[in-house]
Amino acid sequence: MTDTIFAPATAPGRAAIGIVRVSGPGAGRACEALSGAPPPPPRRAGLRLLRDPRSGEPLDRALLLWFTAPASYTGEDLLEIHHHGGIAVLSGLLDALSALPGLRPAEPGEFSRRAFWNGRFDLTAAEGIADLIEARTRAQARAALSQAEGALARACAGWREALLEAAALLEAEIDFGAEEGDVPEDLAGRVAAMMVPVRAAILEELERAACGERLRAGVTVAVIGPPNVGKSSLVNLLARREVAIVTPLAGTTRDVLEVDLELGGLPVTLLDTAGLREAGDVIEAEGIRRARARAEAADLRLHLVDPETAAAAHEALRPCLFVYNKSDLAPPPPLPEPSLAISCRSGAGIEALLGWLEARARELVAGAGEALFNRSRHRAALREAADGLGRALDGLERGDPALPAEDLRLALRAIGRITGEVGVEEVLDRIFARFCIGK
Repeated sequence: MTDTIFAPATAPGRAAIGIVRVSGPGAGRACEALSGAPPPPPRRAGLRLLRDPRSGEPLDRALLLWFTAPASYTGEDLLEIHHHGGIAVLSGLLDALSALPGLRPAEPGEFSRRAFWNGRFDLTAAEGIADLIEARTRAQARAALSQAEGALARACAGWREALLEAAALLEAEIDFGAEEGDVPEDLAGRVAAMMVPVRAAILEELERAACGERLRAGVTVAVIGPPNVGKSSLVNLLARREVAIVTPLAGTTRDVLEVDLELGGLPVTLLDTAGLREAGDVIEAEGIRRARARAEAADLRLHLVDPETAAAAHEALRPCLFVYNKSDLAPPPPLPEPSLAISCRSGAGIEALLGWLEARARELVAGAGEALFNRSRHRAALREAADGLGRALDGLERGDPALPAEDLRLALRAIGRITGEVGVEEVLDRIFARFCIGK
């Protein structure tokens, strides 16, 4: 990395403090150009008057923090400018930095990408940092922080260590073993004993991976039912704000409306859908089609009925919770279980409904708060590793060391792709493009 990059590390707008990062071999020169003096001692704040190097115009009086390579976030020389958080101050600083030779604005995620290339963290930690920035709930933040601090990397490192030992034993047998090429029975047992627990652990993580994906993306809850039973009213009530239009007219909701909320620290996305009925026009027909599709794909479904539509409850998409609304107008008739009676007008039954949703969401993200292999690329690599180990174990039983050794190498490569040790070029752009500028 010969060029030096810079970017705001805080959101633009009016604030007490903002931070601009400068990383690369020219970070020290940038400090001298702006402040007229070398950087302060590493990791000690220095208060400096910053000027535009071209005109000498004062820009701000700011705190400077200096981190020397490799002991910085990026592994390069890194300058942090803690300035007053006004738009004009930030604009002046960025304009002055742009004018310095060898400096350029950073691309999205470029600071973290440099940190990855310089060995400051692995690919799973980078993904954890991205998830931590995007986390909407405490559970998401806990899981992301655990991943960012290396929980997944440590698991992969343990598996790789055991498999490398097994691979070394097999390779030695191939190179120096008996001429007939059979694997000695005691060696086959030792190698299998190393592989079996690793494969079992990988298979267990594959089972938990769906929970990790739900925790990262949120549990989806579709609110479905006939028109005018109170779906939008319920969504507004659960969201504690008016996010959906409520009118006496049937068919007000034409598309799927998504609302994010937190239940007991868990992420939940409510889907307000079009009323299920015979469509009156092409637009409503498309809304109903989308409603059915999203409801079928949702993790949970709330099927709303009222005194006029309760008889149609048996037509609901299962499994779901039947919610009888407008219980203040008429008592609920017998409904398929599970069911709850509520009133969006009086608030009756809402706490019970929230409790049911939280309990079901907690079941779906069992293991919340732990780092989980929560991406499709993780699952694909884990599946490849498990399959390779399965083939290697079968080959050991047949007594031929060559094929098990190759399957072991494939399993090791699959695990290495998770942390970024091998074959990561095709995923780097997708991962770091999701980062904000300055991270």
